[in-house]
Amino acid sequence: MSFFKRIFSKEKKQTLDQGLAKSKRSVFERVSRAIVGKKDIDADVIDELEEALITCDVGVETALKLIKRIEDRTRSAESGNASRVFDMLREEALSMLGEKAGATGNSEILLRDVQGPYVALVVGVNGVGKTTTIGKLAHQLRAEGRTVTLGAADTFRAAAVAQLELWAGRTGADFVSQGQDADPAAVAYDAIHSAVAKGRDTVLIDTAGRMHNKKHLMEELAKIKRVMQKVAPGVPHEVLLVLDGSTGQNAMAQARRFAEVTEVTGLILTKLDGTAKGGVVLGIADQLNIPVRFIGVGEGAEDLQAFDASEFIDSLFPRSEEFAV
Repeated sequence: MSFFKRIFSKEKKQTLDQGLAKSKRSVFERVSRAIVGKKDIDADVIDELEEALITCDVGVETALKLIKRIEDRTRSAESGNASRVFDMLREEALSMLGEKAGATGNSEILLRDVQGPYVALVVGVNGVGKTTTIGKLAHQLRAEGRTVTLGAADTFRAAAVAQLELWAGRTGADFVSQGQDADPAAVAYDAIHSAVAKGRDTVLIDTAGRMHNKKHLMEELAKIKRVMQKVAPGVPHEVLLVLDGSTGQNAMAQARRFAEVTEVTGLILTKLDGTAKGGVVLGIADQLNIPVRFIGVGEGAEDLQAFDASEFIDSLFPRSEEFAV
């Protein structure tokens, strides 16, 4: 059984296409200008492709890896037909994702054989859409018939507690809170204790969105884990880091910092719709080797989609047939 299992419907693909349209158009327009009238992939085409990848926030290191792969292919028997550059880009980007942990196929968070509820700790800085993301996850889980408890352990912001309570009411999830300024670890303890007592199968814990110094953050998350384990040994089963995809390389920097202080098991990138920075998903997966679990490509609860590497690359990069030399 999976925490989330998604069949990639036609409607979801259309939403993904729309959400990544700006990123795709940016790559297409820049590279297309470079290959007009050309038979082979030359230095100008490579330069424009590199610029296009950096512009959509793939990141310099990942962009250079992709460029090298494409250059290596142009020296082979299929030698650099300019009209094939988009397809080579798509193939190499998908191959790169497939080499990363859990990054290919319909990404699922697996329900291991555990006693008691399955617990996910959700982390991330303020403003990335963390609490809203938890609400959307709860909505989708409830639609699948799951029983969900939401723990409001982001106690430093009254607005975060109120927002999570609103999502609990909308979705029919249980809500556990001690109000603003309460001990986050105590809230997490109560949430799991309540879920165990009521026989709930899933607990989502919202945590503080402050980016304090590394030592403080590490100690706070360690305390939350330690206290939760008094109720349910071995929790949390997932630590999900929420990042704002529209911030591009800043999201990469945040991911690195969190990965340094806690064991992040999966990433959720929000706000990818309406931005030309969709390539950051590829860059983060490549550089951090942490599986991307979900991506947000719209405001609706269903627009938080389980990450599918193949569908993502298909929506992010153009096909060669879209360009006629």
